[in-house]
Amino acid sequence: MTVQFERQDGVAIVTLDRPETKNAITQEMRRQLWEAFEEIALDADIRSVVLTGAGGEFCSGVDVGGMGRGGVVGSMDRMHTIGRIARAIYHLNKPVIAAVPGVCVGVGWSLAMCCDFLLASEKARFALIFRNIALAPDGGALWLLRQQIGAMRTKELAYSGRMVHAPEMQALGLALEVLPPEALLDRALELARSFAGAPTVALGLAKRQVEAAATNSFDQQIELESLMQPIASRTEDHEEGLKAFRERRKPAFKGA
Repeated sequence: MTVQFERQDGVAIVTLDRPETKNAITQEMRRQLWEAFEEIALDADIRSVVLTGAGGEFCSGVDVGGMGRGGVVGSMDRMHTIGRIARAIYHLNKPVIAAVPGVCVGVGWSLAMCCDFLLASEKARFALIFRNIALAPDGGALWLLRQQIGAMRTKELAYSGRMVHAPEMQALGLALEVLPPEALLDRALELARSFAGAPTVALGLAKRQVEAAATNSFDQQIELESLMQPIASRTEDHEEGLKAFRERRKPAFKGA
């Protein structure tokens, strides 16, 4: 298996595992990655996710050895699989944290940005290297970047293909934290465990509200809230939250 999948205390750890290629993604890895996130979506015992890479790197993009095969049909198939992975991560109704230890380029950067949070090692470096092989970006990269840093900065990164190091990522608001390499995974797991102990349904609804806010008017957002809060108010976690508040204790959420 070139995508490792393990569970720890309500947290799924998904690891891209081809360290000899800096975790370049093959067609088989795409299938494994999509299947992992589909399983996570349907497993109520998994309440948060860490996505990372083996060997001190995150992902060097798509394995170029598989490019150009199968003509236009083959390319369309590859784009379809990349697209469904990006959607599976972005739309997952559970918190997802990208822990980026090193190189994170091409579609690797796209998938990291599909996560809710990005934690970067001090050694991490990012680039939209698509221009270097005369391709347009994939995995939703430019949509995700434009949402966060605007059109002009997005174009500069896409047109130049230049390397962006961890401090600049944090300055741009693209990385939540920059950490020493040895502290990266521990911090990602700490954050993931805190989310795994949170009210999962309420966090999932909040995630959808943030997503919708990019295009909703204020009135549309208020209408969305009016539909979502009644759903959350019928959960066991809401009842537990109210009970804990009245009893002045920490709530024990179950994700239900």
